[in-house]
Amino acid sequence: MGEVSVKDIKERFDLELLAGASGIDRTIELSDISRPGLEMAGYFDFYTRTRIQLLGKTEISFFELLPEELRVERMDMLCTPDTPAFVLAHGVTLPVELEIAAERMGISVLGADIPTTRLSGMLTNFIAGRLAPMKTLHGVLVDVYGIGVLITGKSGVGKSETALELVKRGHRLIADDSVEIREVAKNILIGSPPPLLRHMLEIRGVGIIDIMTLFGASSVKDDKRIVLVIDLELWDPEKMYDRLGVDEDKLKIMDSEVTKLVVPVRPGRNLSVIIEVAAMDYRLKSLGINAAEEFTNKLDAVISQKATAAEEKGIHR
Repeated sequence: MGEVSVKDIKERFDLELLAGASGIDRTIELSDISRPGLEMAGYFDFYTRTRIQLLGKTEISFFELLPEELRVERMDMLCTPDTPAFVLAHGVTLPVELEIAAERMGISVLGADIPTTRLSGMLTNFIAGRLAPMKTLHGVLVDVYGIGVLITGKSGVGKSETALELVKRGHRLIADDSVEIREVAKNILIGSPPPLLRHMLEIRGVGIIDIMTLFGASSVKDDKRIVLVIDLELWDPEKMYDRLGVDEDKLKIMDSEVTKLVVPVRPGRNLSVIIEVAAMDYRLKSLGINAAEEFTNKLDAVISQKATAAEEKGIHR
């Protein structure tokens, strides 16, 4: 599991620290966001105190209608030792009662000039992605025509060189050598590089190169959903490789499955072009266009016609 702190969401969404600076390093353990409207009215039986508390115009306008003694009481009850942070949306003004209670409990209060519903979705998606189950795989992740392609294979088979050629052809590098994969939902895997290796690519004989510096900001991306795995392996003359593409292999990563292709490597094969075609073919299949199935159907029809013609010819004899 990953980790996320209040400081992480502050920096990610450029939020303003309004109060409670001492709580900026608190960890967030749940991606769910709470809007404590009922709590403002005094109902705390099911108060989800371990979630981020998001306050918008509705909550603050109701809070301002309360008598002063109730305002102090409600904010004291909202600010618990387990509360990670408060976030004020829509640019609403920080209530003095919340500022005092948050400072006393060491809870950060962040502000944003973003609509409440939109901010709630942004925070939920970001935190859920950071808290998702994570696994690190050896490989290279590239964005090819909008398709997240994870290139795997034994060390020295040519993964990084292939990725470099793809970048030169206009595609984007996400991660080289080590890919951090987060399972944000069933069959939804998001790959990203470790912070130390971001934008870096290793080429044997050359060393570590900075892809963004060499090819520009459009040549890199911070993360990408993995939908296709291409495993590069040295050509084995004794092995039968799939030539039609009818059978679809799957690679299981955590609890999710991703389409996997095995591409044999031998001198003269242009791997970057093969991966481009594989990505485009995957996109066509997702749109319902399967060349392998169409070819197989046509072949079956021809065989059936010839068999029928041969049968009729035998009857006439």
